[in-house]
Amino acid sequence: MKTLSNWSDLPNFESEKEENKFWAEHELDPHLIKNSLHATDSKESTTVTLRFDPRMLSKIKRIARGRYLNYQSMVKQWLAERIEEEQKNDPPQ
Repeated sequence: MKTLSNWSDLPNFESEKEENKFWAEHELDPHLIKNSLHATDSKESTTVTLRFDPRMLSKIKRIARGRYLNYQSMVKQWLAERIEEEQKNDPPQ
């Protein structure tokens, strides 16, 4: 098995079959994988305070539990989806 130690050694594949054959004979160097992972930084997140009606918050928590999610994560996901939707509808500036 050949080990790839540089991303530039990775070819462009014409088909999935070609890619499968390539990966059957090659692997990525663990250092390459480790160096490509993004380390989270606590500075990448800002805390905000939102006030919700208690009934609304209960509904949000119930929905999140039904999806096996933390309600805060679900709200962030909803906001991210809405931002994308809004940006699609906004004319370019």
